[in-house]
Amino acid sequence: MTEISAPRGRWAVAAMFLVNGFLTGSWAPQIPVFLSRLEISEFTLGLLILVFGLGALAAMPWCGFLIHRHGSRAVLRVAAFACSFALLVVALAGNVPVAAVAMFLFGALIGGMDVAMNANAVAVEQRLKRAVMSSSHGFWSLGGFAGGALGGLLISHYGHLAHAAVVTVICFPVVVLAGRLLVSEPPHAEEAAKPPYRLPTRLAVYVTGIIALFSMVPEGAVLDWSALYLKQHFASDISVAGLAFAAFSAAMAAMRFLGDRVRNRFGAVATLRGSSLIAAVGMLGAGLAPTDWLAIAAFAVAGLGIANTVPIAFSAAGNHEGVSAGAGLSTVTLMGYSGILVAPSAIGFVGGQTGFSPVYVAVSGLLVVVFLLAGNARVADFKAAPQPAE
Repeated sequence: MTEISAPRGRWAVAAMFLVNGFLTGSWAPQIPVFLSRLEISEFTLGLLILVFGLGALAAMPWCGFLIHRHGSRAVLRVAAFACSFALLVVALAGNVPVAAVAMFLFGALIGGMDVAMNANAVAVEQRLKRAVMSSSHGFWSLGGFAGGALGGLLISHYGHLAHAAVVTVICFPVVVLAGRLLVSEPPHAEEAAKPPYRLPTRLAVYVTGIIALFSMVPEGAVLDWSALYLKQHFASDISVAGLAFAAFSAAMAAMRFLGDRVRNRFGAVATLRGSSLIAAVGMLGAGLAPTDWLAIAAFAVAGLGIANTVPIAFSAAGNHEGVSAGAGLSTVTLMGYSGILVAPSAIGFVGGQTGFSPVYVAVSGLLVVVFLLAGNARVADFKAAPQPAE
C-alpha cells in the first residue's frame, strides 16, 4: 500500500470529523418527526435517546480493542462506511422495538467512529509534530451546524425519509474518498508480544479521563438546560433563551479553528490551564449574571474556554507511554462522553430543586479542577511524542 502523506491524512480525518458532526446534527431535526410518526410520548422518546447514548458508550471500549488490533485507519473506514447509512435506518424504523435497535446501532456507530477518528487524528499529530485536534473538532462543530440547518429545510419541504436519504448520499462518497487518504499508525515491534487488548493500568490515563469528563459536563449543562435556565430565572422569551446555547456553540466552534495555533505556540499544559480558567469564569458569570443578555455573553465566554479542553485531553489520551492509542482514547472518550450523556439528567434533577443558577456556579468548580490537573496533559506536546518508524 502506498504511504499516505501526513498533510493529506490531516484533511482526510478532518472530513471524517465533519461527517460525524453532520450525521449528529442531522439527527436533531428528525427528533420531532420521530416523536409524531411513532406516536410515542416524550418519556418514551427520552428512553430511545438514552438507548442511543448507551449504544455509544458500549461501543467505545470495543472500538479501542479493534484499534489496538487493526489500527485506527481500518476501524475508522469501516465505522464511517456503516455510519453513513445509520440515520436512514433510524428514519425507516416503523415501530418502537425496531426504533430501539436502530437507535442503539446509530449510537454505537457514532461512538465507535468518534473513538477511531480521534485516534487517527493523534496519528496525524504524531507524524506532523504539531496539533490538529482542536481544528478537527472544529470541523465536527461545523458539520453539526450544517446538518441541523440543512435538515430542517429538507424535512419541511420533502419529508424525513427524503432528508435521511440525502444525508446518506452526501456522507457516503465523502467517507469513501477520505478513507483512502487516512494515515496509519507506525508499527511497533514490541506490540507483537502484548495481549490483544487490556484496559489501561496507568493512573495518568484516568486522570486524563477526569479532565475530559469535567470539561464535557459543562457542555452538557449548557446544551440541555441553558434555555430553561434563562426562561425560568429571567423570564426570557424563548427566542432569547435559545441564544444561550447558540452563543456558546458558535464561540466554541470559532475558537477550535484557532486552538491548534494557540496550542502549538504555548504548549498543551499552558493552553489547557488558560482555557479552563476562561471557561470557569464564563460559567461562574452565567450563574451569577443579573440579566439574561449578560448570561448569554457569559455562556459565549465559557464556549471560548471549553473549545480546546476536550481536544487537548484526547491528544493526551493517545500519547501516554506504554498505553496504546486505542486503549487510552476509548477509556478517556468513554469517561468524557458520560459527561454529556449521563450527567445532564442529574443536573436537571438538582436544578429542579435549587434552580440552575447554583448549578452553573458549581459547574465552574469542575473547570477549576481541570486547571489543577492540567499538568497531566504534558504528554500531548509533540516534542515528547515518539518518532514514527522509518
